[in-house]
Amino acid sequence: MPPRHSSVDRVATEMLKQRVITALVLLALLLPALFSARAWPFAALTLVGFGAAGWEWARLNGASALALGFGLALGGACAGAWLAGWTAGLPGAVWWVAAALWIVGGIWVLGRGSAAWSALPKGVRWFIGFALLWLAWLALVNAKALGVGFILSVFCLVWAADIAAYFGGRAFGRRKLAPSISPGKSWEGVWSGMAGALLLAALWLAFGHASDPHSVFGVMAARFGVAGAGVAVVFLVAMSIVGDLFESLVKRNAGAKDSSALLPGHGGVLDRIDALLPVFPIALALAAL
Repeated sequence: MPPRHSSVDRVATEMLKQRVITALVLLALLLPALFSARAWPFAALTLVGFGAAGWEWARLNGASALALGFGLALGGACAGAWLAGWTAGLPGAVWWVAAALWIVGGIWVLGRGSAAWSALPKGVRWFIGFALLWLAWLALVNAKALGVGFILSVFCLVWAADIAAYFGGRAFGRRKLAPSISPGKSWEGVWSGMAGALLLAALWLAFGHASDPHSVFGVMAARFGVAGAGVAVVFLVAMSIVGDLFESLVKRNAGAKDSSALLPGHGGVLDRIDALLPVFPIALALAAL
């Protein structure tokens, strides 16, 4: 009889292969759209992705029968904003409203836990998801309009924080951050994520600022000084964690491990964008000051 660990290793290898293949396909779609001189490839690609995220949100919040319609309605709302010319130059007040929703709403929901979320009427939960996803899509396309440097630096900030938090949490994690929501996260992972993002910001400003002053780090440094930019980076990382925990709470309430199985090896679209949902509107709000 073959040793049990060999079958476990095969499963792990297969999952890793799926993750890598899916990541390569996503990058092959995302990078050309991101670096395109035209706005429409990125707007169209992300519109489809957010429509899928809307479908996932409805399924996680008790509307499986209406999920397709919910996703199509969200995609239609994004398309309507696109046709209305809202994909660039929206006033900073829009982003401050979105920031307030995340800050106040995030504190309320995470502070009260899964029971408070499930106690909300389904219609309220659907509306919250619709509004947050729509605002996040608007923020993404408006960030793209500010230049590739800005949007790419925001992506890199969140990714650097996520990677540093993962490895820091594995190496040093002792104190649980939110055990009832996401047992794997620790305070040591939070500090590691913030340190990783600050290191990225320092390197970006030191070596890339002259060639790209319009990165989120350059914009924050110009608005608030270097120390203020550091505070802004820490705040954005904190809000990325709020986005991650919020989606974890919604999944836990639904009894789901992943938001869906749309992305083999990665779960669903919401699993990949949860940390980005609050960060892009708040980054634009700070840039508008």
